[in-house]
Amino acid sequence: MMHTIIIPLILGFAIFMFGMKLMELALSRWAGPYLAAVLRRFTATPIHGLLTGTATTAVLQSSTAVTVLSIGLVNTGLLTFSRTLGIVLGTNIGTCITTELIGLQLGRVAMPLLLAASVAWLLTAVLGEMRILAWSRALPFLQPVRLIAVASAGFALILIGITTMQSIGPAVQATRLFGTFLERSQGNVLWGLAAGTLLTAMVHSSAAVIGLVMGLAATGAMPIDVSVAIVLGANIGTCFTAILAAISATNAGRGVAVAHIVLNAAGALLFLPFIPLLAAAAGAISDSPAAQIAHAQTIFNMACSLLALPLCYLPVWNSRFLQPQ
Repeated sequence: MMHTIIIPLILGFAIFMFGMKLMELALSRWAGPYLAAVLRRFTATPIHGLLTGTATTAVLQSSTAVTVLSIGLVNTGLLTFSRTLGIVLGTNIGTCITTELIGLQLGRVAMPLLLAASVAWLLTAVLGEMRILAWSRALPFLQPVRLIAVASAGFALILIGITTMQSIGPAVQATRLFGTFLERSQGNVLWGLAAGTLLTAMVHSSAAVIGLVMGLAATGAMPIDVSVAIVLGANIGTCFTAILAAISATNAGRGVAVAHIVLNAAGALLFLPFIPLLAAAAGAISDSPAAQIAHAQTIFNMACSLLALPLCYLPVWNSRFLQPQ
């Protein structure tokens, strides 16, 4: 078990998380300085907030970062609580971009992409240090190119990590513990929901948990229905970081965290009885198990956000209690 499951799992997960953090760091440095201004300017209505939250999360590849920043802006009075509701809805849609890309099963291009990104980074570093292009207008564009190269390298590492974790599928399928989990999950989907929630709360990354599930599903070790239940649980688990950020927040800041929790938890419980239908809808789009899981998450998040959007227009969210103190 040590050589067939534990070591490949830890190695693949470590590569995956390093790639995620590398990509998130590069994209944050590229677009992060403008994020607060964007959130303040383009969130006048819930629908604008939803679109802005979707776009910023897709760019930064971190719904947690956007949610935590929103809490911070509310605490300082730069955003009102009502403006953040659309942002919270949008973050859940924007976070699907990563899993959709993973679901494309691009493992074969991982090493060429990593090599190309490394060469691009090295080239920009050399040109910047030697001031070769100092006389031209090209020099100011070296930093964005360098950050995009780093983000591309991070995505390549994500693909390599997924491929490494996929290798444990047959060995995991043969273990008694996994067999017991599958047996209980198929009889009661709450097992899958709980597993997704706890794993995501522990590793602070729903994409990592969903990526692991994709790897198991791609090898046939994990049934689609159980995988979708874990995906729903992963969406609840993402609330853990927002809870931590809200501990010392104002009433309005805590309200943002509560809205995030209610949206994800209520959405997961609402769709729990319809997991077979959700899996069937995803299966109608693609034959690939990994892609089906990505599509199921996208359908779920988009449906939840769109269903909740009309509620954001209720006047109750403008009450004094929910405004920054």
